[in-house]
Amino acid sequence: MRVNSFNNWIKYNISEIKDLNLHRRLIEISSSMGPEITIKDKTYYQFASNNYLGLTVDSRTIKSSISSTIKYGTGTGGSRLVTGTSDLHSKLEKEIAKFKKTEDSLVFSSGYLAAIGTISSVMDKDDMIFSDELNHASLIDGARLSKSKIVIYKHTDMNDLESKLKKNKSFKGKKMILTDSVFSMDGDIAPLDIIVKLSKKYNCISMIDEAHATGILGPNGSGASEMFKVQNKIDICLGTLSKAIGSIGGYIAGSKDLIDYLKNKARSFIFDTSLPAGSLSASLKAIDLIRNTPKLRDKLNKNIKYFQSYLDSSSFNYLKFNTPIIPIIIGDEKKALTFSKFLLKNQIYVPAVRPPSVPKGESRIRVTLMSSHKKKHIHKLIETMRKLERITF
Repeated sequence: MRVNSFNNWIKYNISEIKDLNLHRRLIEISSSMGPEITIKDKTYYQFASNNYLGLTVDSRTIKSSISSTIKYGTGTGGSRLVTGTSDLHSKLEKEIAKFKKTEDSLVFSSGYLAAIGTISSVMDKDDMIFSDELNHASLIDGARLSKSKIVIYKHTDMNDLESKLKKNKSFKGKKMILTDSVFSMDGDIAPLDIIVKLSKKYNCISMIDEAHATGILGPNGSGASEMFKVQNKIDICLGTLSKAIGSIGGYIAGSKDLIDYLKNKARSFIFDTSLPAGSLSASLKAIDLIRNTPKLRDKLNKNIKYFQSYLDSSSFNYLKFNTPIIPIIIGDEKKALTFSKFLLKNQIYVPAVRPPSVPKGESRIRVTLMSSHKKKHIHKLIETMRKLERITF
């Protein structure tokens, strides 16, 4: 393909994306990711962040990050198996294993890398993966990379899952049940207790992604696995350090043998530059705060109830679960964009969520709440939503 032809191809495809109301652009933010952000010298209230407990801007995590950066520097200089492993990596992995009640854990540079590296090194073309239809892209991509046969089951439908497990009971290769614990676009929670039972009954590996549950659910904030009391029954626990933990990175928690295997087989671990000290220390401090500061979750839950009480009396169609992810379903992509622009005009930052992040016809405004949101922030959101309601309905 010649350069001119390639450029024309690019322009055509961008035009097609715009025609479908699916074009995205980056909005530059010149501030920290707290409840108030700065865009072009104007203050906006942020309701799109996964910084659920406000720990990215907590003075205690920042102080920990700074002190370690001064001691260790800003980078690691290479992959962990060559030049990048430090005592902070080991310390964090021990804390994650303790937090998740597993034998060991392994830190990756992102949750996405942890997902694709683990699934593709554990499963192969002779295996089968049973995957929830609304699983996150990282799980979908990991399953595809593994070249396993992928069987999609209806979202959180345990009858459908068991029916498909029964149908493939005699399958000779390894089998895996793969699911998010909290789903990022709907905010609902997978029935992990039933999933674990089915995995044992049909001899499957259980792998769950706790990205949006870690720090939020369970008595100690360990996640949905803690809430369902199945922490020591899940084979592979995936998570992220970039949401409620407020730093960057991902992890796999499981048996010592699993972690040893991944160190030797997961390409996204072996060939990737490791996380710097500042991020590792921020994660360590955040896990300590999550364990020992339940008022962070209490404040978050109060904010969730406060906003949901408005939505209950409104004309908006929304999905109600006990998580900080609150999707307001619009449907049409263009209409969702119009809603988002109206909110932005009123200095509320909530981008429209459209395909491929959600199925076609299910575009939405996905509000995410933080413990650091004050009443004034949520009140402003509610007042703006009321204006939008009067215009729309």
